[in-house]
Amino acid sequence: MDKIKILWADDEIDLLKPQVMFLEKKGYEVITVTNGHDAIEECENYNDIDVVFLDESMPGITGLETLAKIKDSSPHLPVVMITKNEEENVMEEALGSQITDYLIKPVNPNQILLTLKKIIDNKRLVQEKTSSDYQQEFRSILMEINSGLDYFQWGDVYKKIINWELKLDATQTTEMADILSMQKNEANTEFSKFVENNYLSWIANDGNPEQAPVMSHNLMREMIFPELDDDRPTIMLLLDNLRFDQWKVIEPIMGELFRVEFEDLFYSILPTSTQYSRNAIFSGLMPLDIQKYYPEWWKNDIDKGGKNLFEKELLAAQIDRTFRKDIKFDYIKITNVHNAQKLQDNIHNYLNNDLTVIVYNFIDMLSHARTEMEVLKELAGDEKAYRSLTRSWFINSPLWKALQQIADKNIQVIVTTDHGTIRVNTPSKVIGDRETTTNLRYKVGKNLQYDSKDVLEIRNPEKALLPRPNVSSAFIFAKEDKFFLYPNNYNHYNNYYKNTFQHGGISLEEVVVPIVKLISK
Repeated sequence: MDKIKILWADDEIDLLKPQVMFLEKKGYEVITVTNGHDAIEECENYNDIDVVFLDESMPGITGLETLAKIKDSSPHLPVVMITKNEEENVMEEALGSQITDYLIKPVNPNQILLTLKKIIDNKRLVQEKTSSDYQQEFRSILMEINSGLDYFQWGDVYKKIINWELKLDATQTTEMADILSMQKNEANTEFSKFVENNYLSWIANDGNPEQAPVMSHNLMREMIFPELDDDRPTIMLLLDNLRFDQWKVIEPIMGELFRVEFEDLFYSILPTSTQYSRNAIFSGLMPLDIQKYYPEWWKNDIDKGGKNLFEKELLAAQIDRTFRKDIKFDYIKITNVHNAQKLQDNIHNYLNNDLTVIVYNFIDMLSHARTEMEVLKELAGDEKAYRSLTRSWFINSPLWKALQQIADKNIQVIVTTDHGTIRVNTPSKVIGDRETTTNLRYKVGKNLQYDSKDVLEIRNPEKALLPRPNVSSAFIFAKEDKFFLYPNNYNHYNNYYKNTFQHGGISLEEVVVPIVKLISK
């Protein structure tokens, strides 16, 4: 392997011979110059320099002036400023000029070596350490997955898996990422069994935290209404389709202006789709009860028309049932750029409310568009790219610009979602009649034929508090990374939908979703 090449510029370079010899013995190649002009010339004429050590105080042209010239020609070249000057303004100017490190004279050889390790070997060392740490925890996670976890513990395991996914993303450790992906698949296999064995009992034990998790229909009552504060307005931001890993990539952006008060998880009801889970959130009721008490506001899958047209009315009804005082609230749904811009322009108007609910549909649209547009399939080809696209959207969105405008106010923001999505890869054949629903992760229909090992079937929807479109209707939910296909044009649709992000079924990504409370700093 070629030697790492260091350029060292110092007008007292002769006094640094011990440090230079030390580095050469360690296998580094060191080029020395005594002034800024020569340093600039070396950088312009030789593009194989790996790092520059630059004295801040040199005659003729100062280190800071030299730094500016070097950055003009080689903006990504690492530069370490070395100086006797400990004045704060000098440090700030150097840091503002994007130096890589800053050392105070006299520097000893080990200081220099540590700096080089950080600059040159940092990526490799982090990769090795991350891989080693994950290898050590792999067995621990594996044992947890197979140890009969409860719903709290499944949340903890899911957080651990996502934490390692994000760490391995950062280090680009492909081999370990592949192993983690297999472990995540195994976790979803066991989690699907867990949901299959417990879901109906959760519904029967609604409201008992020892017997059932917080779910969509009691989310407002259990985790949002108790957070309302007379002294500060609350903004509830529901990002449709937001998974826990997607929250973790936008958290550092939010963290610039807001402090995380708590970060928790809740369970989406089945089907993990907007029509069911989001209506349940805002109504505080399971779908069967929405149909029973508010028939004019509920539509079944086979009914024509929009399925989420009465969220504001359902929320108003839940607030009236819950509070004995007036709650001033507003509800805004963002489904296009025009609405997003209006939100940004009017965000200050909502600070007079006790509660402002903002439903933002971008991530849902992203997952659907990715299925249909080849360019998005390429841009979001895997989990890492999907997360990256989410982060890029958020940081440039009117939503973040709106939040920045009010971050200096005494407010709290609750970020949550209705359900997540999973990248599907394994087709599962289903046969149904014409009225069977088209969703790839769940089906409602009569006389459904399917592979029983791929699904959770609920023959009696009333037990899951789900409406029956017909007397003999049943629900099936895809487990793990399965997606439902009809026999007609099977190969065509398999190729079309394979490796797309879908929702409606049972997986950690779809069911176990975030709720986070943030406070203005």
